[in-house]
Amino acid sequence: MTHKVVVTRGVFDDVLDRLRAGATVVDNQSDVQLDAGELAARAADADALVCALTDRVDAALLERCPRLKVVANIAVGHNNIDLAACSARRVMATNTPGVLDETTADFAWALMLGAARRVTEAERYLRDGRWTGWQLKQLLGTDVHHATLGIIGMGRIGQAIARRALGFSMQVLYCNRSRLDEATERSLNARWVARDELLAAADFVVLMVPYSPATHHLIGAAELARMKPGAILVNTARGGVVDDRALVEALRQRTIAGAGIDVFEGEPAFDRDFLELDNVVLAPHIASSSVATRRAMAMLAARNALAALAGERPPNLLNPDAFNL
Repeated sequence: MTHKVVVTRGVFDDVLDRLRAGATVVDNQSDVQLDAGELAARAADADALVCALTDRVDAALLERCPRLKVVANIAVGHNNIDLAACSARRVMATNTPGVLDETTADFAWALMLGAARRVTEAERYLRDGRWTGWQLKQLLGTDVHHATLGIIGMGRIGQAIARRALGFSMQVLYCNRSRLDEATERSLNARWVARDELLAAADFVVLMVPYSPATHHLIGAAELARMKPGAILVNTARGGVVDDRALVEALRQRTIAGAGIDVFEGEPAFDRDFLELDNVVLAPHIASSSVATRRAMAMLAARNALAALAGERPPNLLNPDAFNL
């Protein structure tokens, strides 16, 4: 019997070709976001679901998809998937770690540099026709070199961000659930500190933690108040890690100097007051969005799905109990 794979969003043609080599594929190359009902209707007789972080996979969906064997998320984060519900129904769930680390680290630096040197503000100034000539104190920014970088979440991407800081002669502080080994700390010029110490000392604070109930509003009004008035916050982690309303107020009141934000609470909806602020660089969740990386993510999801359909353990299995049951 031929397996059926449902792909929920638009992907690269070679990814579809890879899937079609081992299954019948229902694609969505129009890339229209499916609501819960449409997703359930398409996946009702599917054996595999290749989905995105915009798709909610929960008990209600799984109940309507009795043949489903694997859910392959095209993302590292997987808070859109109810792992317990998947395991209860022996549905394997997978993600795509590793392939996007360097690209995401690059973009965290793009936001950091953009916010520090007021790049988007300067571009608007130029495009609006307000530039009349050079001035000594025009659009003064903040130096990144020799500053203190604080990283909250020192996994693969956090460490990639820290490696780039070496070229800027930065001191790196980090906060993590567990401490890195001494050799890694030395190689990154990084020091493990408590979160409050990091917030108080860092000139730049970068968030790289997964979203979960434990990290919901990890950075709120109290944490923003602990930061330096000249500090800049960068969030390339997940929406909800930051209390966006509190951040808007901190930026408006100049509690901190600026921010670079790629993810938002409730995205694609977001707090429209961000648009009224000059001291924030905004991006629409594109930290991993390079051609090579997004292709690699989708291809890895395809490999995860096909491995599961072949009765093999997928390389990036999130719920091993579903495989061992």
